[in-house]
Amino acid sequence: MNALQLDVGQLLAALPLFSALSPHERERIAQGCQLKQVSRGGVLFRTGDACEAFYVVVSGQIRLFVASPSGQEKVIEIIGPGHSFAEAMVFLGQPHIVNAQALADTLLVCVCKQAVFGEVERDPRFALRMLAGISRRLHGLIQDVESYALHSGMQRLIGYLLREVETTAAQGSPEAGVTITLPASKATIASRLSLTPEYFSHVLHELEAQGLIQIDKRDIRIQDVKQLACFGSH
Repeated sequence: MNALQLDVGQLLAALPLFSALSPHERERIAQGCQLKQVSRGGVLFRTGDACEAFYVVVSGQIRLFVASPSGQEKVIEIIGPGHSFAEAMVFLGQPHIVNAQALADTLLVCVCKQAVFGEVERDPRFALRMLAGISRRLHGLIQDVESYALHSGMQRLIGYLLREVETTAAQGSPEAGVTITLPASKATIASRLSLTPEYFSHVLHELEAQGLIQIDKRDIRIQDVKQLACFGSH
């Protein structure tokens, strides 16, 4: 995808955060935006870098992660198309507290800080939409903490698979078999769930041995969604 051939205003119209704005309002914000392409494996920003914009993924994926001095990494979130990130740091005026790296060739809309503040002053509805996005992320992080504290690794993985089912445009009823494609490598998703890659693979193969799923690289065929959910509640 060639960023130079794309119209920022048209891209904004397709993104949930900006879709309710009028064409004039979107054009005003577009003047404070840039398109940025990041190749797979490329780093968008690192912990401690100044935050001058927030980002919306148009295509591709970004992983947000933290790293220890010894080099160990923990994936905080995987951001896909239509979703934004780094809004909170823009409002706080603080440096980034995570690293952002592209998991695939990724196209981003970068919305500069001045454009955000200007639109918030003009239209409180825009601020409410941004707050809704930040709140969803906070709610997700709270759910993560609850899951890590109260759920086994098996339950965490099953919960993740069921959430992927909900966000996949699958055909048929929820009880029918459905195939999902893991959005990132198994090691990345394992880190997201606070599991080791070895344990993640072990649990997947245990579910396969139980006849609940079939594994084909990143494609996971769930034979019966309801049965998998019941297995995860034990």
